[in-house]
Amino acid sequence: MQALWLTFDDIAGKGISIVFILKFLFYTSLIVSPQALPIGILLSSIMALGNLSENYEFAAAKSTGISLQRLVRPLIILTFFMSGINFVFLNNIYPHAMLKQKNLYINIKKKKPAMALVPGSFNADIPNYQIKFDEKYGEEENLLKKVLIYDLTSKKGNQKVITAERGKIASEEGSKYMTLILYNGYYYEEHIRNNTSFKARKKMPASSAKFDEYEFNIDISSLSDDDLDKENWSGVYNMLSLGQLKDTIPKMKTSFDEFIRVRSINVYSNTQAKTLHSYPDSLKTKNLSPDILSNFNLKQKTTILSSSLSRARSTFKNIKNNKEILKKRRKRLNLYDVEFYNRIAFSFSCLILFFIGAPLGSIIRKGGFGLPMILAISTYVLYFFGNSFGRNLAEESSVTAFLGSWIAAIVMIPVGIFLTIRATKDKGLLNLNGIFLPITNFFKRFTSKKTTR
Repeated sequence: MQALWLTFDDIAGKGISIVFILKFLFYTSLIVSPQALPIGILLSSIMALGNLSENYEFAAAKSTGISLQRLVRPLIILTFFMSGINFVFLNNIYPHAMLKQKNLYINIKKKKPAMALVPGSFNADIPNYQIKFDEKYGEEENLLKKVLIYDLTSKKGNQKVITAERGKIASEEGSKYMTLILYNGYYYEEHIRNNTSFKARKKMPASSAKFDEYEFNIDISSLSDDDLDKENWSGVYNMLSLGQLKDTIPKMKTSFDEFIRVRSINVYSNTQAKTLHSYPDSLKTKNLSPDILSNFNLKQKTTILSSSLSRARSTFKNIKNNKEILKKRRKRLNLYDVEFYNRIAFSFSCLILFFIGAPLGSIIRKGGFGLPMILAISTYVLYFFGNSFGRNLAEESSVTAFLGSWIAAIVMIPVGIFLTIRATKDKGLLNLNGIFLPITNFFKRFTSKKTTR
């Protein structure tokens, strides 16, 4: 419900048809359903078995010779079935819903450009403009604070810059133009001709002015596509089924390995290592000093050191740039890898959480929405946090994609086994008497001695 209301808040009141709002919320509900199903099973298992324990139904069943394992056997079969449904859902319905929801949201933003503008960063969704502002407010969220605009319509760089204290977006439904009204601002523009050198640009004239109000129109005809169902985005990791991911990942890994190979060859060739090691022995002279630089005069030393320093800086800069590109490509590959393993791991979440909720309910002997709700939410938060934590580690290449996807299950499975054993043996969650009884007996000895005296 929280996800649905947050999504509704993003698109409501933007002039979008109720049909598309309902369609968008429907796709969002399909996306969050695989996460809602495990917590539903966890909560229902705690409530159901807790209610049976609270009303001594288990005691009555055990008195007739029916064990706990036999009682919950149908529930285990049902949970296996629900895990299978969750897997089918994650593999087929979830990618399709993600594809539809993402494209619908992008198309809605294109239809309403004000929605595409995000405060605090440069927005490049509007053609030929880069717009930045600190805050967006108002009933229609069309009022802006601290506006900075780079006008790129001349195709010659940031020649025109506009700043303003306040701004307002005024665009009508179906219009090909978005009107932007700015207040209390500053305008600066450089007048540069084509094919002008960098030195000549410094001598070119520029104009600047202050204004109380400045209004101009932005052509958004390229964004005014009325087909909101048009699919412009596809092939993203969370829009693919397991079969598609399995076909895509090997190609991406081959491309990634080729990228590393080509970049390492470039670095090797830039250092001219091969050239330096290809001189014939006839060029070498005898009686060379071990200190290489001492074999040259001062001018030659300066030339050698200057050339070496320049080459080292160029190589270091090249490696630094390659490192950033390599990190981005590796993270993109990790996203596909993690998505593949996480789909399989998360399918078992229904089964894992059932084997935590069922014994936990029989141990605490409480039904209803009180304590079971608290325990269910707490347990699921731990599971979901572990899953998110593992995925983040895998995406940053700190752990493998397999381990990052299964880390939550690795932690929670022993907990489920422990609780199942305790419930089967009809024991409490923790045997506190075994911990506190020796301590109590120890202090009772001193108390009895004082009483005797």
